Amino acid sequence: MNAHPPRMDALLEAGEARRLETEFGRASLKAALRDAMAEATRRWRQDGKAPAQAEILLSAERLLRARFDPPLRRVINATGVVLHTNLGRAPLPARALRRASELLTGYVDLEMDLSARGRGHRDARLESALQDLLQTDRGVVAVNNNAAAVLLMLNTLSAGRETLVSRGELVEIGGGFRIPEVMAASGARLREVGTTYRTRIADFRSAISPASALLLNVHPSNFRILGFTQRVSLKELVELGREAHLPVGCDLGSGLLAPAGELGLRDEPTVQEALASGADAVCFSTDKLFGACQGGLLLVEPSRLKAFRTNPLLRALRVDKLTYLLLGAAVEAYRKGHWSELPALGLLAAPRGLLLRRARRLKAALDRLAPDRFESR
Repeated sequence: MNAHPPRMDALLEAGEARRLETEFGRASLKAALRDAMAEATRRWRQDGKAPAQAEILLSAERLLRARFDPPLRRVINATGVVLHTNLGRAPLPARALRRASELLTGYVDLEMDLSARGRGHRDARLESALQDLLQTDRGVVAVNNNAAAVLLMLNTLSAGRETLVSRGELVEIGGGFRIPEVMAASGARLREVGTTYRTRIADFRSAISPASALLLNVHPSNFRILGFTQRVSLKELVELGREAHLPVGCDLGSGLLAPAGELGLRDEPTVQEALASGADAVCFSTDKLFGACQGGLLLVEPSRLKAFRTNPLLRALRVDKLTYLLLGAAVEAYRKGHWSELPALGLLAAPRGLLLRRARRLKAALDRLAPDRFESR
């Protein structure tokens, strides 16, 4: 036990340490070296073998790389689920990310109207593009996800009063959050209508009272009830809303804009259909079948738009410049008829033969790395 571990000052002077200092900073390097030294000293006291300087530096580098591990890493999605929440849902188009990189390294006109030489609204250009795409006069409100869109809708149209929802539509969304919980957080009061598997328009009509403020339709995206069932259509609910002078909200869920048939999707409602029904506010996610980044879009009947935009809650839910660029890029792809260039939609629309060829190429690459570990069917 004659030899001793190297001193800290000697370690810091080593060429490898200087390289690590340039990459990670001096404070982080010293912390990693102290931890590596502590472990090396513990082993030295046990077996009497002094660690070499290179060994401690290598241990410190491993610690640094683990501590500076990025929040996300590239993975292969082999689940068979294109829109997988745990894997980030819709992948983003490279062209949109390049454009964002070019623009966001400098300043942008997020809330400026350059033509009017004054302050503008951050939703303005996205709203104009969506209105052109959907041929609608609906106002657009962008928030950070669809749960936020539902929260804002409920708070704006029904805070302190009742929102009527079919029991069969009281869904649970990602992370264990449930529609009743989101409703409670919004300040609206839940009024359940009908039964789990059978709800008629008459059930809604009889549930309406002076305390009613909103009729809500929720798309059950993650489940399907089969058999002896009945569900009130959005069109029926809108007709009742007009009759009772109550607004109707629609939580559409996945935000499908592309042709459902070309994506192999059966019975998935589209944004266009929801708007045609006449619902006063339609909301949906933008990182599912819409094919863009995380976000939520509200398409609001013009006479109600001011109430949404002046709601103080919107300040906490609004999105940033990167989200606007990525949403704008997706809308641009739709307007040009290039929706299949959005990666998630391109995957869903890919023919079976193409997918099989990709799978075989992937298996061949894996076989080279780990022979006989994978099998194909």
